[in-house]
Amino acid sequence: MLFVIIGHDGPDGAALRPKLRPAHLDNLRPLAQAGKVRIAGPFTDGSGSLIVVDMESEAQARAFANRDPYVTGGVFARVEVKPFKQVFPE
Repeated sequence: MLFVIIGHDGPDGAALRPKLRPAHLDNLRPLAQAGKVRIAGPFTDGSGSLIVVDMESEAQARAFANRDPYVTGGVFARVEVKPFKQVFPE
């Protein structure tokens, strides 16, 4: 199942992001190498980031999101996890 993870930056997000980026990418890398990350990146307005992942369950997607260094390190003040149905591209 696909899930959208939206991380909303907190007030210190811009300052913390560069410091935590290597750990954040290291956390994503195994999933990406397994073909489980469909798309990921920051919003260009500096408000946060989006990740679309293929996981077995919403609980698994939430657990992944909650242990991300951007969450544990304070970049994200709030994280949303939502089930997602891809229509395009087919």
